[in-house]
Amino acid sequence: MLIEIDSERIQSEIDQLAKISEASPPVMTRVLFSKADLQARAYVQARCSNSDLALREDAVGNIFARWQGQDPDLPAVATGSHTDAIPNAGKYDGVVGVLGALEAIRGLKRSGFKPRRSIELVIFTAEEPTRFGIGCLGSRLLTGALAPEQALQLTDSAGKRLSDWLEEVYSQSGDLQSVRLVPNFYSAFVELHIEQGPLLERQRIDLGVVEQIAAPATLRLELIGEGGHAGAVLMPDRHDALLAGAEIALAVESAAKESQSPDTVGTTGLFRIEPGAVNSVPYRALLEIDLRDTRLSTRDIALRRIRENVLAVTQRRGVQAHLDVINQDPPAVCDAALVQAALQAAVRVGFSARCMVSRAYHDSLFMAQTFPTTMLFIPCRNGVSHRPDEYASPEAIYKGTLVLAQLLQELASAPSRI
Repeated sequence: MLIEIDSERIQSEIDQLAKISEASPPVMTRVLFSKADLQARAYVQARCSNSDLALREDAVGNIFARWQGQDPDLPAVATGSHTDAIPNAGKYDGVVGVLGALEAIRGLKRSGFKPRRSIELVIFTAEEPTRFGIGCLGSRLLTGALAPEQALQLTDSAGKRLSDWLEEVYSQSGDLQSVRLVPNFYSAFVELHIEQGPLLERQRIDLGVVEQIAAPATLRLELIGEGGHAGAVLMPDRHDALLAGAEIALAVESAAKESQSPDTVGTTGLFRIEPGAVNSVPYRALLEIDLRDTRLSTRDIALRRIRENVLAVTQRRGVQAHLDVINQDPPAVCDAALVQAALQAAVRVGFSARCMVSRAYHDSLFMAQTFPTTMLFIPCRNGVSHRPDEYASPEAIYKGTLVLAQLLQELASAPSRI
């Protein structure tokens, strides 16, 4: 059975979706519940509807587009990713896994394939943490990794809660209990994604199959010092929140470098100060810290060192600290049989493939806690991501989409788990 993938159509849809942004293209910004985010969802829903997929949307905005199989009572096969984008992002992160998956389904339909199991495309809500400081909101709720009552209390930088946003966007604010899926809802989940790293391109390998996903932790730190006139407050009398934050940011870097794991990475990705005037001593600083590792033990060693440094720096500088752990998640091990099936699917169509670790985390991290899961990585130029110059070639997208289609065909034909 010949599966044909329309590479030009995928690229055209990626380009069309890239026109929907809070910033001027090529800069992508689509923050959860923004006008651009909602328009992007509507665009994808229209494409799915045009492909005769049955649509539904849950209480937090996860979108499901289903091609019903001949035995709809069997657990479905799922694929998908996200369309939201951090500020100053590119147009391929997440989007390849949504529009590539849609084209994989269309290719299977054109080939005459009749799936035994239903195939479902999932567009996850808020994979990016921009709005509430926590990533993968939709998949956390789908898998029970985040309790609905905790989710409703999530608050953005303007003090607006998730419950307020849901009331504004969906005219409801409390039915998140219905979002969680039962453990056997899907027989498998496969996410197509750009690598967001340089290894595949450097090694000239067509496809990466993910066997492990790194463990993330996110910290939010508020520092309260004492403000004052920059000329009047002498240096021995200062309790500068910015300088305390700067020391802590450097301590994050040191903790990651000295963890004894090559995979530990630490980033102080947000650093805001008040009052933000050149002639005023900063009295408040807000930091958000991202810490990741493929090993829980070394990640947590680095986390402990960061906590110790926060205490030492703030005591020495006479600054108050309020440290909140937004999330502290375990790593995910992908399903071994599914990993092998993905490698074999690549070989069948003549593409090179290797097993990989994902050092970025994705919705697959949480899907893997409940369903057999893996990811398919395609090369991206120079490993660049989360920047406007993020790029994946049409050829790379074609190859990833074709392998995904092959894998979906196998999974949707299986009478039981592979």
